[in-house]
Amino acid sequence: MEENKSPGKKHPDSTATSDNLDSCSVVAEHTQEVPVSFGLLSLTGLGIIIGVVWPASGGSIQVAIFNGGSPGVLYEFIVVSFFYFFVAASLAELASAMPSSAGVYYWASVTPGKRYGRVVGFFAGWWNYLGWICAGASMAAIWSNSIIQIYALKHPDYIVKEVHVIVVFVISTWLACFSVCFAGRAMPLLNQFGIYWLLIGLLITIVVLAAVPLRSGGSGHATSSFVWLEWQADLGYPNVIVFLCGMLNGAYSVGCPAAVSHLAEEIPRPQRNVPLAMGLQVITGFVTGFSYLIALMYSIHSYDRIFASQFPLAEIYLQATGSADGTICLLVLMQTCIGLTIIDLYITCGRTLWTLSRDGATPWPSVFSKFNLKFDAPINATMASAVLVTLMGCIYVASKTAFNAIIGSYVLMSSSAYTAAVLPHLLTGRRNVVYGPIRMGRKLGFVVNAIASAYMFGVARPCYWVSTGCGKGGMGIKDLSGSLRETND
Repeated sequence: MEENKSPGKKHPDSTATSDNLDSCSVVAEHTQEVPVSFGLLSLTGLGIIIGVVWPASGGSIQVAIFNGGSPGVLYEFIVVSFFYFFVAASLAELASAMPSSAGVYYWASVTPGKRYGRVVGFFAGWWNYLGWICAGASMAAIWSNSIIQIYALKHPDYIVKEVHVIVVFVISTWLACFSVCFAGRAMPLLNQFGIYWLLIGLLITIVVLAAVPLRSGGSGHATSSFVWLEWQADLGYPNVIVFLCGMLNGAYSVGCPAAVSHLAEEIPRPQRNVPLAMGLQVITGFVTGFSYLIALMYSIHSYDRIFASQFPLAEIYLQATGSADGTICLLVLMQTCIGLTIIDLYITCGRTLWTLSRDGATPWPSVFSKFNLKFDAPINATMASAVLVTLMGCIYVASKTAFNAIIGSYVLMSSSAYTAAVLPHLLTGRRNVVYGPIRMGRKLGFVVNAIASAYMFGVARPCYWVSTGCGKGGMGIKDLSGSLRETND
């Protein structure tokens, strides 16, 4: 089915076999070279589209509102973004030192040193891969639920059924998979287009929300006190716990700074371009996400209608525009962004499994380690990822609670993988890495790594367990896939 790449020179900028490995890494030497088809703009586009902060924030808005109302949504997003700047800086430094499509898996095999590198790298690689699978399932769920609700807006008598959602879920999953597998050479151009669409869609949405919000009895915006000061969290838990759980929901939107690292072997000058793309991704994600959330919060005038809605974001748009047609137009803008995200997630999932397989860290490595020259994609690994995501969609039919727990695990899996790379780097005195052109000084590096590790290990991971067990019907991460409520079984 696939053409194996013939042995040749490794990537001219690659450090996948540099002296800093010194046999401590599980990552083997690779002389295969994948096509260099991405540039800084298309790589940044992939990171921004996978991050897709403002549509992801909108898709999970009901859960966030439960954790403090409008002030909770905004301040939790600020705090999460603050910590993820430190996470991204820590990972960017490692990406500059060790540019490899293995990403976190490779870094975590080097930073602990010879004794623990292989085992830490193995677990980090699988946590990272399973996290991307959970991300793919969650975004496909948001997309499919949104499609169903757009139809329902124009057909009031329509009754939402789980089977309808899963059919759209499976179709979207495999369309995205086939796009990556058989249109690989179009992916750089698609990501360049995606940057402009994401920003144009955001601008249109903010202008509409700012210009035409409606309130009961007349037009206008929510008050600044309502947006910034009136805390809403009648859940029976201390406000600190509520805030921490809300931070975890924000992490779902901004917590993927390492996505671009999996294309390090497909771009020129990866030591420079991968860290720059990471920085552009997190900065753009914060600015666009926060701007969108402010506009969204000023459009709300009825929490009760939002909590009772099948699709809360659609209800907020309806409150803002006062028309089903206006709501559908705004949802379509978001839908297109999420569709691009699903495609890019398969770029990431496939390459993550491919890098694990070429080092023998997966079952059937000879199958999944193949990279197709004709289509510029690891087809077998990408299709295997789509199979896993489809199985998660089938779980949705059997148990929605189980499905929500699986997709919520994205935050847990990704933060665990990042911790496995950054924390050993800190504990070993940052000695096991030969740094690249982009690096932090020794003192600054210690501070940044310490803050990143403290957040990921001390806040994000424990709050996952707290958030899945508290609140009305399970608050927090319980329904990241669009926060939908079923109208009828």
